[in-house]
Amino acid sequence: MPDSPPPVWVLLRGLLRESGHWGAFVRTLQETLPPGSLILTPDLPGNGARWHERSPAHVAEMVQAVRADLAARGLDRPCHVLAMSLGAMVAVEWARQHPQELVRCVLINTSLRPYSPFWQRLRPRQYRRIARLIVSGTSLEWEDGIMRMTTQHPGPRQALMAAWLSLRSSHPVSRLNGLRQLWAAARYRADAPPSMPLLLLNSAGDELVNPRCSEHLATAWGAPLTTHPTAGHDLPLDDGPWVAQQVARWLAPAADQAQGGASAASPAATLSCTEDERATSGTAVP
Repeated sequence: MPDSPPPVWVLLRGLLRESGHWGAFVRTLQETLPPGSLILTPDLPGNGARWHERSPAHVAEMVQAVRADLAARGLDRPCHVLAMSLGAMVAVEWARQHPQELVRCVLINTSLRPYSPFWQRLRPRQYRRIARLIVSGTSLEWEDGIMRMTTQHPGPRQALMAAWLSLRSSHPVSRLNGLRQLWAAARYRADAPPSMPLLLLNSAGDELVNPRCSEHLATAWGAPLTTHPTAGHDLPLDDGPWVAQQVARWLAPAADQAQGGASAASPAATLSCTEDERATSGTAVP
């Protein structure tokens, strides 16, 4: 039998965030995945390298944008998805529209209608801060506000802030695009669970989204849920090794079943990307 191609993981970020905000987590996850795994970190329109584009006001349109991005890279096989917040909504809608394109999904600190009320999907104590930032926030106020809302123990604060301000300077997200992303997230409704295996992760210290939102999904969908006891909304930032460990544990039974198969082929031999020099083992492609 021919060798099985290495797994591809697509990482999707949330509101106003881009691929650069994954930081060290990409390498941390890479070290726990099967050898040869390829990690892709596409940006949603309006964020990151696509900051100049108009953000879709519908999650379904974000799905199409991500699929087009991956197709342009030459991705021609089903992938695993790890996504948080708005990115997790995109993953759920992707799974609904094109279930054959996804193998597994890890959803982090997300919230969905009709499973959670609006005051749990966005904590009321953050309404005023978000409104103030949208109306008149400077770049520093924006990033400081996001850090306060989404992290509990982000590490060296000054270094992280400098990195975030640099990303914002290079890829400024417009206020209009921010509003369109909020509008898309608020309106999105998922009436059925994805058909592929799911892992839910949430944070007890989430100051942006009530962790009960993930609990509601776990109950309604019969999906496993693991809760970090102290982290904030940006769980991969607050404790990336913990997230990677949970993913590895979840994958372990499937990996055991696959033992005895052919060894994995190299990504360069099985995946044609627009940036061929990056399609190597241990590399994340933004």
